[in-house]
Order: sequence, then C-alpha cells, then structure tokens
Amino acid sequence: MRIEPLIQGMVARSAHPYGCQQAVLQQIHYVKSAPSISQGPKRVLILGASSGFGLAARIALTFGGADADTIGVSLERGPSNKGVGSAGFYNNHFFKQYAEQAGRVAININGDVFSKNIRDQVVEAIETYFEGEVDLVIYSIASGMRRKGDSEEFWHSVIKPIGDSVTGATVSLENDQWLDTTLPPASEQEIADTLKVMGGEDWENWIDTLINYDSLAQGCKTIAFSYVGSELTHPIYLDGTLGRAKVDLHQTSHALNLKLANYDGNAYAAVCKALVTKASVFIPAFTPYMLALYRVMKQKGTHEGCIEQMQRLFSDKLYTGKPVPVDSERLVRVDQWELDPDTQAQVQDLVHQMNASNFIELGDYQGFKQEFLRLNGFGFAEIDYQQDVDLSPFMDHI
Repeated sequence: MRIEPLIQGMVARSAHPYGCQQAVLQQIHYVKSAPSISQGPKRVLILGASSGFGLAARIALTFGGADADTIGVSLERGPSNKGVGSAGFYNNHFFKQYAEQAGRVAININGDVFSKNIRDQVVEAIETYFEGEVDLVIYSIASGMRRKGDSEEFWHSVIKPIGDSVTGATVSLENDQWLDTTLPPASEQEIADTLKVMGGEDWENWIDTLINYDSLAQGCKTIAFSYVGSELTHPIYLDGTLGRAKVDLHQTSHALNLKLANYDGNAYAAVCKALVTKASVFIPAFTPYMLALYRVMKQKGTHEGCIEQMQRLFSDKLYTGKPVPVDSERLVRVDQWELDPDTQAQVQDLVHQMNASNFIELGDYQGFKQEFLRLNGFGFAEIDYQQDVDLSPFMDHI
C-alpha cells in the first residue's frame, strides 16, 4: 500500500515506517558527531520514550557517548487492518533495532504509563536486564488523560487560560489556514483534572514505586521536562492550566530531590525551548509565536530541535562531573537561547505583524509544517513516498 500524509486539523492520521526509520537514523548520526556525553548513566528508564524529548533523550544516551542500556515505556499502535499504526510504534521498532546492532540493551514496553500493570512490568524488566537498579529515570509524558486507578474513569487535561479568556490564533495544518480563536477560562475542576494528568503526582508515584522495590542505584537521577516561555506565551501557557501543572511538576522535583538524597542522587525539572512536538501543536494561540521564533532563531543560528536539546542537556548540564547548573528555582535551563532579549524583541515584532494573510510569508511556516510531518515519517528526501509499503514485516513485532 502507498502511505501518504493524512492530517485532520492538528492530528496526523498516518505514519510512514521508513520515514520514521530515517528520522531515528538522522538523530543517531547527529549525536555521534556532537560533543559527547562523557560521564553518562548506563541503565536508563524512559517513561514516554516513543517521540519528542523522550525519544531524543533515549537516542542521545545510547548513541551520544554514554552507551546506555534503556527501557522505554510508551503507548503506541502497531499496524493492523484498521490502519498503518502510529509513528511512535515505528520509532520504537527502529530504535531497538539500531541499539541492539550497537550491542546495547533496548527494551520496549507498550502500555499505559499510568497503570499498575505497566509498573509491574517495568520493575520486572529492571530486575531482568539491569541487575535490579536504574541510574536515571526520565519522565516525558504528554498525555491528554489519565486513568483513575484501575477504574474505567479518567481525568482529562485541558489547555485553557485561568481567570480570563484569551484570544489568539492557531493554524490548521490540514489546510494551512489561520484560525482566530477565543479560549474561555478553565473551571476549578478542569484545573484540578489537568494537574492530575500533567502535574508531578504520577512522576512521584513512579519514583516511590522504584524506591519500594529497591530499584534505584546509588547516585540515581530523575528528570522531567518543562516549559516556561516568554511573556508572549504566558497568558495561554505559564498563567494557564498547563503552566499550573508545570509549577506542580517543578515542586515535585524538589520533593523527589529530598527522597533521592538517600541515594546520593538528585531530581530536576529541565526547562526546554519551544518546539514542534505532538503535544505542542495543540496549544491554541501558541502557533504564531512558534512561527516567529523558528524564523528568528534559524536566522541567528541558535535554533535547536529535540535531539540537539537533549544531547546538550546531558553533555553540558547533567553529566559533566561538576554540580548541575540550576537557576534560583532549582530548574535546569536549556531555553536560554529562546529567551535571549534580542531574539524575543524580534519575535515580538513579527508576532504583532502576523495575520491570516501574511503568516506564511512572515513566519517559518514551511519549517514548522515540515517538522510536524517529519514527526510522522514524511518529508524526508531519502524516502520514495510513491513506493508501496509492505507492513507485514512489522506485524511480528506487535
């Protein structure tokens, strides 16, 4: 069958296996040529390993100098008579293939990261493949919902402002259309539910589980990814439901840091730059900022994708043999180039000029859309997308 990009609004409904392979391969090639992670961890658990920062972290730690063995947890769909499967499924498949070719252990566990069953599987995998201990736990979950215990009920997160409505634009990637939207403020229940899904509670639950099973090695670190952004994005992000959840995540890092002190370890939240990920494209009123930011940072030579951010985080911040650099709130900042005053001044100027008739011309819309397509295996010159794809070889790995 021929697989073509299918986008509905901001959601990709198709994925190309060999485009995903190319995406993984290009990230591997990058980290092999980048400054090396010279004192990195050897046994790593990644919760949310199939795309974005989680996948990039896994690639960086395996191929970027640390030579880490990894267990990756994610919830992905394989190919079936209902569809071609998700990009994350193929990312996991090809990562494992390349890691094992390099002599590394790469265990993929597919399922709901919030469930007790998956916790049990992870603990068993740590016992089996890591001699019972992990050196680093990465929490990279961006989910829209979380099951309430083992029930059939869920908490659902929302992306809304708090207190006042916010008016802004998003762009439909399906038809390249600028859409003006007004978001009403979140209710108290929506704020609480978003905290449950995207705050720090589940991260802490995971660390508590690993402590209870004596699965943390001496010196173990844990890290979760966050975003703060500039004043331009604060009304919809930092001051909204997402920001409230991230503040909770930051506070959780402090609580976990105290717990890990018993292991001579540490817990951190790392603040990354704005990037096109499967999660970020859903943030209303955020797209114009992203289009302007991409244009300015590319012109200045400071733009980074997920893989560049992760390689720099581990090689320059977390594993240098020196104290980890943090700000006054004990956050590890990897977003300093985004928040550079001159960069932000140029971005603000572009955003104020941008509208439905000129956003493609003023912003880096082509780069933005290409990055989105590449998340799903499309837009790679190395792939002939006119060729039929046989999905049967992947069926055996579901």
